[in-house]
Amino acid sequence: MPLPVHAFDFDGTLTCKDSFTAFLAWQCGHARLALAFVRHPYMLTDYLRTRDRGALKSHLLFHLMGPVRRGDLQARFTAFAEAMGDRLFRPDALRTWVEVGQRAERVIVTASPEMLVGEFGKKLRAERTIGTRLGFDAQDRLTPHLDGLNCRSEEKMRRLREVYGAALDLEAAYGDTAGDLEMLKAARNGHYRRFKQKPV
Repeated sequence: MPLPVHAFDFDGTLTCKDSFTAFLAWQCGHARLALAFVRHPYMLTDYLRTRDRGALKSHLLFHLMGPVRRGDLQARFTAFAEAMGDRLFRPDALRTWVEVGQRAERVIVTASPEMLVGEFGKKLRAERTIGTRLGFDAQDRLTPHLDGLNCRSEEKMRRLREVYGAALDLEAAYGDTAGDLEMLKAARNGHYRRFKQKPV
């Protein structure tokens, strides 16, 4: 019999900060990150007009990293996860994560890039990591466009159903923003901002 699913948001729920922004600062530096918005002001103006976080995310990554090959980008994500270790994680969230693992399937569902958070998912031994898919061209180079929608709000539930289908048994969900509400409402037990502790 399949185990029930516990779905965890990543940024702000399992972690104390946004992993995507932390990666960009680690890879490029805070000054270069800020300069990207100065050199490409349309990213902010478009976001203020559309509120499309996915487009902002994909364009920012592309302007900072360029048309990097998928394998090279994955290697940088791996190095970031190894460098950060457990420093991003909330201790009380990790305790619940370990406890839940004895009786449920643990899934990370995040708006951050699946390629990035998947590296942390491996460290946590998550059964699955579901996140925003980055876009790559025919030569497997990064593009400024996502492959599909930003994984937040309704898209989180759509992606969960895409993976589990009618067999989805969402026993619990954990989140900390409005982008998690659909997932929290769909679960039998929705936990909003349950975890408070910061890394030591």
